[in-house]
Amino acid sequence: MARRSTGNNPVAKKLDVCFPPVVNQRSRTLILGSLPGQKSLELRQYYAHPQNAFWKIVTRLFGAPSPLPYNRKVKILTDHHIALWDVLAAAERPGSLDSSIVHVTARANDFSAFFRAHPRIRRVFFNGRKAEELYRRFVLPHLGSDFEELRYECLPSTSPAHAGMTFARKLDLWKQVAD
Repeated sequence: MARRSTGNNPVAKKLDVCFPPVVNQRSRTLILGSLPGQKSLELRQYYAHPQNAFWKIVTRLFGAPSPLPYNRKVKILTDHHIALWDVLAAAERPGSLDSSIVHVTARANDFSAFFRAHPRIRRVFFNGRKAEELYRRFVLPHLGSDFEELRYECLPSTSPAHAGMTFARKLDLWKQVAD
C-alpha cells in the first residue's frame, strides 16, 4: 500500500501518497482526482474500486471494449492525449472518502513543474468538486501568471460515493473530455 509514515512518532498517522501521473508529451488534457482511495492504493492503479465509474466512462467515451486490463485502459487515455493525476501528493485520510482528507496534512503535487514539462496541456478537468476545491486551495494560488491560458472544468465525481447522479447523466457530462 502506498502509505508513508509521518516520522518516528509511534502515534503518528500514515499519509496516503499519490501515484506518478499518467502522461506523455502529446497530452493536451489533464484529468485530476483528489488522492487515490484505499482500493487504488492496494492495487497501485488509478480508480481501482470496482464501483467507481471512471474507467467505464472512459471506455464508453472512446468506444473501447470493457473490461480491459489496467495498462490498456491507461493506453486509451494516452492515445487520446489525456493525462491523469491527483491534486494531492500526500495527505492523511482515514478510509477513502474525500471528505475525510485532513487538510492540515495535505501536500499538493508540483503543478508548476508538471505544466512546464507538459506545455501542450490546455484543459484541466476535475473528477468531482473535492478535487476542484483542493486545487483551488492548494495549487492555484502558487501557479502564477505563467499558466493563465489553462481552462478548468469540474465534472461530476465518478466515485461510488456520488450516487445522486445516474451513470447516463455522468457519461453525458463527461463527453466534453473526448472533444
